[in-house]
Amino acid sequence: MAQLNFGGALENVVTREEFPLEKARAVLADETVAVIGYGVQGPGQALNQRENGIRVIVGQRPNSKSWDKAVRDGFVPGVDLFDIEEALQRGTIICYLLSDAAQIQLWPTVKKHLSPGKALYFSHGFGITYNDQTGIVPPEGVDVFLVAPKGSGTSLRRMFLQGRGLNSSYAIHQDATGRAFERVVALGIAIGSGYLFETTFKKEVYSDLTGERGTLMGAIQGIFAAQYAVLRERGHSPSEAFNETVEELTQSLMPLVAENGMDWMYANCSTTAQRGALDWWKKFRDATLPVFNELYDSVAAGKEAGRSIASNSQPDYREKLEVELKELRESEMWQAGQTVRNLRPENQPVEELV
Repeated sequence: MAQLNFGGALENVVTREEFPLEKARAVLADETVAVIGYGVQGPGQALNQRENGIRVIVGQRPNSKSWDKAVRDGFVPGVDLFDIEEALQRGTIICYLLSDAAQIQLWPTVKKHLSPGKALYFSHGFGITYNDQTGIVPPEGVDVFLVAPKGSGTSLRRMFLQGRGLNSSYAIHQDATGRAFERVVALGIAIGSGYLFETTFKKEVYSDLTGERGTLMGAIQGIFAAQYAVLRERGHSPSEAFNETVEELTQSLMPLVAENGMDWMYANCSTTAQRGALDWWKKFRDATLPVFNELYDSVAAGKEAGRSIASNSQPDYREKLEVELKELRESEMWQAGQTVRNLRPENQPVEELV
């Protein structure tokens, strides 16, 4: 583990240089990693570990869509694909990658297979942090830790195939064996992390829920919708409003930020854009700061967890979700977005470009 300086703040991080894949393989040589759940995070983490030489099995309900997907991905029933309970029996490290609501439902089954010396692995601090609502309290004899990739399972897999790594946080909740650190870091490297930074279960879930509801998804959609509405109300066409609100940000400016930072992106824009951005960013910060404080307080109080558990546990959750997603999908802004995406050169037939 190394200490790196992040703008004056020291953090504990683990890089692939100091903990290479060969070391991860050695640490996990005698382990069987059972990936329970093959939905959002499961496929990417299971496939990356398998291709990195780790002994991985998948636990899933037979004859389900996820079971069929695992088969298409090369997992063989009876060899490295089992029903959930058999996978729990066979695994020495249980990667608990079901949705938060599903984790609550399956917990009694998982708990009875957590014999001393095993490890319970999460990619989210939700179940442990809000255990007063989830009931997830691991027995004392097992290691409990997490590796949380900072992106979707799809991104983790895509970047792995590109030879890149997706940064992840790691945390240790319980070290029963004295080997929790090397086990969690080895798993973090094996799933394809770029580097690993230290956190706690509570900080992981607080930052994650705030980020999802904030700049990553909720706030960005809200800001998109507001600017698009203003431009349309002032007479701009859907194409112009969408391009100035979404397309230029995602296709042009954000890649520059990802490459070298916000200051570098500013420096590589017109002087007019620079002046406007520098004049207005603090106004947007001041306008949204109270909302972010309200959001964080709601996360810390467990209100967001409670709402998530209550809504996701309803039998008609998927139907209600589809209604809300349909509202987004059929809005003029995202209908315009579909048209714009179809007009990108890479989506046009070759004969139309010559």
